[in-house]
Amino acid sequence: MVSEEEARKKIVETVRPLPSRRLSLSQALDCFAAEDYVARLPLPTFDNSAMDGYAVVASSCKKGQRLRVIGEQPAGRDKQLSVSAGEAIRIFTGAPVPQGADAIVMQEDVTRDGDEIVVNTDVKAGEFIRRRGCDLAEGQKILAAGERIGPATLALLASQGFAEVMIGGEVKAAILSTGDELVKPGGKLEPGQIYESNSALLNALVQRCGVIVKSEEHCRDDRERLTEAIKRGIKNNILIISGGVSVGEHDLVRDALYKLGAQIEVWRVAIKPGKPFLFGQLNQCAVFGLPGNPVSAFVTFLQFVRPTILKMMGATNLNLPQVPAKLTVDLMNDSDRAHYIRGRLEHGKFTPVGRQESHALFGLSQSNALLRLDLGHSLKADEIVDVQIWDW
Repeated sequence: MVSEEEARKKIVETVRPLPSRRLSLSQALDCFAAEDYVARLPLPTFDNSAMDGYAVVASSCKKGQRLRVIGEQPAGRDKQLSVSAGEAIRIFTGAPVPQGADAIVMQEDVTRDGDEIVVNTDVKAGEFIRRRGCDLAEGQKILAAGERIGPATLALLASQGFAEVMIGGEVKAAILSTGDELVKPGGKLEPGQIYESNSALLNALVQRCGVIVKSEEHCRDDRERLTEAIKRGIKNNILIISGGVSVGEHDLVRDALYKLGAQIEVWRVAIKPGKPFLFGQLNQCAVFGLPGNPVSAFVTFLQFVRPTILKMMGATNLNLPQVPAKLTVDLMNDSDRAHYIRGRLEHGKFTPVGRQESHALFGLSQSNALLRLDLGHSLKADEIVDVQIWDW
């Protein structure tokens, strides 16, 4: 049995990022940049109005001052207008600021009287003008290789004229569940059987990472059928097998992988839940054997499978988001492994939810955060702890 840190280090160091590819901006949401991007243009690209109103010379705008309106500048093509003291130009939000103007007076702060306006407030130089480059300078880095591309980043890239972006590789996965006791949802349960739920769980987790699920199948505890299912699964970048990785007589996965020539890198990890965990490689495919209990499968996916997927996709940050929270109860870990407590993070407070056992799926469904409690460690209510959130 290896430590959690050793297992993760070995797994992440084993895999390599997949070849990068070019996608249109509309397809790149939540992907990871494969190269740095810098601004081609300043933002704004020209001085423009932040309001609908009038472009003026501030020094000629005292409260009660009358100004002659000499033109209009809408958003769009710059009409190359200019304004002098005692004059005003009607202007709209986003429109280029006319030459000579150093302020915009809002339309709500003037009274229009034919071809003149009466200024109803004092005006300061610079008011309501967005200066060229005040938001972004030309040459400034806007996206670093390995960063996730969110909606706002897509908008920023578009503002610079980028129609496409280089992103990390596309990860394809196969999911294989095992066990004679499992029945597909919708089927008829016999005494001693349960509905198979891990495939639904793992499929959702994998897709949440941006992975394409190419196949999903269930295999009974049969060596020959399991071997054939593994052969099909390793045609992908990742194969995730749930169940059959412990030490019982019906746990056939490790033996089947060995016979196919797999190199097993990690076998059994010192975390709770999740000790019966396996990682290996077979024909360029990363193979994960997760425990059959759903909470164990969930925890081991987040701690080991997810960072592997992210590295394959070109990400630089492989960790789950972590936030501080105030603990609402006393906790103690007197087991022989680090324990991941499932709980609810609300309003800055973390509360364990439900039974903290590897089969307790309902409690997991009500949780949104994990607290890692070290071996032999205890915590008191109201302590500030760091918790991992997975609804990324």
